Amino acid sequence: MKSDSAKKGAERAPHRSLLKASGYADWEIDRPWIGVANAYNSIIPGHVHLNRITQAVKSAVYAFGGLPLEFPVIGVCDGIAMNHEGMKYSLPSRELIMDSIELMARAHALDALVLVTNCDKIIPGMAMAALSLNIPTVMISGGPMLAGVCDGKEVDLSNIFEAVGRRAAGTMSDEELREIEDLTCPTCGSCAGMFTANTMNCMMEALGLALPGNGTIPAVYSARDRLAKEAGRAVMALFERDIRPRDIMTQAAFDNAVAVDMALGGSTNTALHLPALARTAGLSLTLDRFDEIGARTPHLCSMSPGGSHHIQDLFAAGGVQAVMSRLVEGGLIDASPVTATGRTVAENLEGVRVRDDAVIRPLRDPYHAQGGLAVLKGNLAPEGSVVKQSAVDPSMLRHSGPARVFDGEEAVTEAILGGRIRHGDVVVIRYEGPKGGPGMREMLTPTSALAGMGMDKTVALITDGRFSGASRGASIGHVSPEAAAGGAIGLVEEGDTIEIDIPGRSLHLAVPEAELERRRKGWRPAERPVQSGFLRRYRSFVTSGAEGAVFKDG
Repeated sequence: MKSDSAKKGAERAPHRSLLKASGYADWEIDRPWIGVANAYNSIIPGHVHLNRITQAVKSAVYAFGGLPLEFPVIGVCDGIAMNHEGMKYSLPSRELIMDSIELMARAHALDALVLVTNCDKIIPGMAMAALSLNIPTVMISGGPMLAGVCDGKEVDLSNIFEAVGRRAAGTMSDEELREIEDLTCPTCGSCAGMFTANTMNCMMEALGLALPGNGTIPAVYSARDRLAKEAGRAVMALFERDIRPRDIMTQAAFDNAVAVDMALGGSTNTALHLPALARTAGLSLTLDRFDEIGARTPHLCSMSPGGSHHIQDLFAAGGVQAVMSRLVEGGLIDASPVTATGRTVAENLEGVRVRDDAVIRPLRDPYHAQGGLAVLKGNLAPEGSVVKQSAVDPSMLRHSGPARVFDGEEAVTEAILGGRIRHGDVVVIRYEGPKGGPGMREMLTPTSALAGMGMDKTVALITDGRFSGASRGASIGHVSPEAAAGGAIGLVEEGDTIEIDIPGRSLHLAVPEAELERRRKGWRPAERPVQSGFLRRYRSFVTSGAEGAVFKDG
C-alpha cells in the first residue's frame, strides 16, 4: 500500500501520533487510506448537499475495510459567475482543482480516491487528477436538479436567462420575471438540462470512471444515496484488484464517451474537457476525431436547451446505460473496456433496456442523423470551432451576414439589450479566449437574451470564448487560434461578410486574402490588463481551446 510509506515502522511513530490526534485507532490506521475529495460548498446548488453524499461514501468505505480520509475541493458556480468578472475564474479553476487533489493525495500517501463532485469544471478537474495520480478511483456526482414548473410547463436555468431577454424586449413584465425566477430551480442538484455539468456527469459514466446511474439519478432521490454507498464499496474492490483510472479510461473509452455525447446532444464544453482528460492520460482526442465520430453517430435524445426533455426524463427512460445499449446495437461503441464496477461495458449493459423511445429514440428514427456537436474550420478558424448543431434552428444551419464586432462580452450584452443588433447579423465576440479573457468565459447571457427577444433564429454568434451548455441557437465557440494569439478573428471588421455552413463544416470570413494580409501587418493583438496574479499566471501557461485549454508541458 502507498500509505505504508507514511505509517509503517518505528520511524513513522510521529506520523501515527498525528493520526491518533485526529481520533484514529491503530487498527484504523492499518487500513488502506481512501481519500474522499468532497467538493461541498454552500454556494453552488449542485454542491450544497454533497456532505450527505460524502457521508454515504465514507460509511461504505469504512464498512468494506478502508479508512476514509475526507478533504475539501473548491468549486465555481457558473450560473452565479455568469456575465461578470467571476466567469474568468471558472475554467482556470479546473487546473487548480486537479493540482490540489494531486497535492493532497501525494502528500498523504493515499491508496485510492472517491471523488464527490457535481458541476462544470469541478468534474473534469477531478477526473484529470485521477488520471494524473493513477490510483484506484471512483467518481460519484451529487446528481441533477429536478426541472421546475411554471404555467404548466417544465422550466430550467436556460428559461430564466431567456426571460431576461423577453423582459428587455417588452414581452415579459417584472412580475412575470419574478415568478419564473422563483420556480426555475426547485431543488438542489446540477441544473436540469443537458448543460455542461450534467453532460460531464454522463461522460464520467460513459468513460467508466463513475458507476451506472451517475449521470441521471436526481439529486433528491434516495437512489442517489444508495449509489454513493455503492461507490464506496466499488473503490475498495478496485483497490483490491488494482484497477486504475488509466486501465478504465482508454482510447476506446474516450471514443465511447464522444459517441454518447453525440447521441445525447451534450454541451460544447466536452470539446474542451474530454481532450484535456485524454491528454492527461497520455492519449490524443482531437476536434477532428469528435467530428469523425459525430458524423456516424445519430442524435437520439432531444434534451434542454435544444429540446424539451430534462435529465429526470432521461433517467426514467433508462439513463446513460440505455443510450449506450442503443449504440452497442448499432456497433457504434466498443463494449470491451473495463469500468469502475470492475466489469466491462458489455457486462454492465446486460438486462438494460430503453423504457421510453420518445426520450431515447431508436437508431432507425433519430432526432438527427448526425451527432449533436459539429466542428467548423475555415480561414476564420483554421484550428477549429465548435457548435451544438442539434440546438440550431434548421434555417440557421447555413447563414451569411454582416459582422458586428465586439471586444468582450460586456459590450455585446449592452448592444443586444439595447436593441442595436439586427436580424441577419453575425455577432463576433473576441478577446474572450483562454489567453485573451483570460479564462475563456462562457457567454450564456448574450445567447439567452437573443433567444428571449426572438432572434436566435436570425442572428449568429461567433467567439473565441465559450458558450454555456445552456445556450442554444447558432452559437459558435472555441474559435482557434483566438484573437489574443494572433487568430484571424482579431482581423474582422464591422460589416465584413461571414459565411457559416454547419453541414459543410465551414466558417469563412469573406475577405480577400490580400486584404487580410494588409490588416495583419498593421495589427497587434490587444492584451487586457489583469489585476489577478492567478489569472496572469494562467494566461502565461494556457494553450488554445482547440487543445482543451490545458497548461503547456514543462
